[in-house]
Amino acid sequence: METLQRAANAGSVSTGFDIDNSAAFGGANGIQFNPSSDGNRKTWTVSLWVKRSEISVETTIFGATNTAMVFMDSDWFRFHLYTGSATYYYDTDNTGTVFRDTSAWYHLVFQCDTTQAVAANRTKLYINGALYTGARGGADTSANITQNMEFDINDNTQNFNLAYFYAGAEQLDGYLSEVNFTDGVANDADAFGEYDEDSGIWKPKAYEGSYGTNGFYLEFKESAGSATGIGLDTSGNGHNFSTGGAYPSQSTDTPTNNFATMSPLWKYATSSTLSNGGTYISTSTAGWTGAKSSIGVQNGKWYWEVKSTNVGWSLFPAGIQTANEAYTISGNAHSQNTTIALGTGSTYIKYVAGSESSVSTGGASMDTDNITGVALDLDSATKTLKWYRNNSLIGTVNIVTVSASFGNQLVFPFSSIYADSGTVFIEYNYGGYTTFSISSAASDANGYGTFEYAPPSGYYALCTKNLAEFG
Repeated sequence: METLQRAANAGSVSTGFDIDNSAAFGGANGIQFNPSSDGNRKTWTVSLWVKRSEISVETTIFGATNTAMVFMDSDWFRFHLYTGSATYYYDTDNTGTVFRDTSAWYHLVFQCDTTQAVAANRTKLYINGALYTGARGGADTSANITQNMEFDINDNTQNFNLAYFYAGAEQLDGYLSEVNFTDGVANDADAFGEYDEDSGIWKPKAYEGSYGTNGFYLEFKESAGSATGIGLDTSGNGHNFSTGGAYPSQSTDTPTNNFATMSPLWKYATSSTLSNGGTYISTSTAGWTGAKSSIGVQNGKWYWEVKSTNVGWSLFPAGIQTANEAYTISGNAHSQNTTIALGTGSTYIKYVAGSESSVSTGGASMDTDNITGVALDLDSATKTLKWYRNNSLIGTVNIVTVSASFGNQLVFPFSSIYADSGTVFIEYNYGGYTTFSISSAASDANGYGTFEYAPPSGYYALCTKNLAEFG
């Protein structure tokens, strides 16, 4: 796990090959393509970049009917390969090799070439550029794959599925980018990526080889929810993907510019659910829930937005926390925690730094569907946190006067909810993708992020290209 997390691409590596878009899948059925004829069922390669938003849930990344590339519910990897009569498993170590870093992008390449005389060469998995040679899970039967065996992939009676197994099963909540499938070509990982010579981090590069008969390349370069929009195949083969239930949304969160999301590793309360690419948290259980960002900062000026879509009660705090915080603003012991947040209802600022107090900001309360803009300044002599209600400034606080911890520790954007009755949810927008409607499509001065309101002058979206410059 440590190796995987260290090698995963956080999106901060300078590269001549920039990826502009990904597809954000919100846990609904994904997209599919049905080939008109059989391709090579012995030799093929799939390469893709994936960023998870949900962990500890079985989710399908790629596959064909009855055949799937899956993160299992204990977060290890499986490719189950179906022949029409039997299933063969390629499993990583189900006790040690896990994929739980939701702050980074993983590059997975699975190569199949059953024509190989040596059994170990018939199926290969590359993780962030490195050939996987670790222990294999107990259900693994890939050693039994015989020479010239044919799998369901590339059978024209089987759909290629992206982000789901079959209707209603194992849907991905997360992001996919640079999806390549090469038919009849067994590619190693270096056909799709390379190591940065300075950092040693694996980064993407353009694929220049053949796609074969049924191959495809999904860049998600068009935003429209259609087969010729976000489902467009740009390999030249014209194998466009149609909806299997719901088209994904286009996102600017990519392996070359990684945006913050809410982290399931830092989520309070098992009753709450993160969804829609880590931008949406909901609960229907009375009490507090919350989550914080996947990216923390120690300097720079940063902006993000939070929408109270169904508050359910008077408190909807949005602000910052140190790493030790318990993710909610109330209902927990705060003896070692530090929080600053704006509460809704009577519009007040809650300071939690071992104790709890409040200071009125004046003005009207935050109502349902208002957008709270949060601006964090860690560069100025007076470090501040500012809140905007629908682009109007409503509160400013010197964060160091609340706690000196904010002046020398990583701090994380966060928000929490109190559920009184019914389902309560809030939506985050760090700029890479959001579920709430954007009418203005404002970005920061570097052109990054998509916000309802333009960030204040000098403030930037919380993404790795901005972090490399200002963080």
